[in-house]
Amino acid sequence: MCLAVPGKIIRREAGSVPVMGIVDFGGIQKKVCLDWVSEANVGDYVIVHVGFAISKVDEQDALETLRLFREMEGGLEELGGSDQEPRNDA
Repeated sequence: MCLAVPGKIIRREAGSVPVMGIVDFGGIQKKVCLDWVSEANVGDYVIVHVGFAISKVDEQDALETLRLFREMEGGLEELGGSDQEPRNDA
């Protein structure tokens, strides 16, 4: 089963092709392709599926979803720890 996870864009990489950035998933940061959400900026929340941001999402909805993931046993474990180098596999 596949899962899309909300996260906050904390950095866009200038001049990268495709457009890439760092997205924070409640403390876990990953490198993500932002090409499909060109209207999204730093501070916006996006839904990420297999390393690609696929849509913008309301901040309240994103935070509630992250809260629910944290309550589930192992909910965010697949993303890895925040001490790891961001990877393109969120």
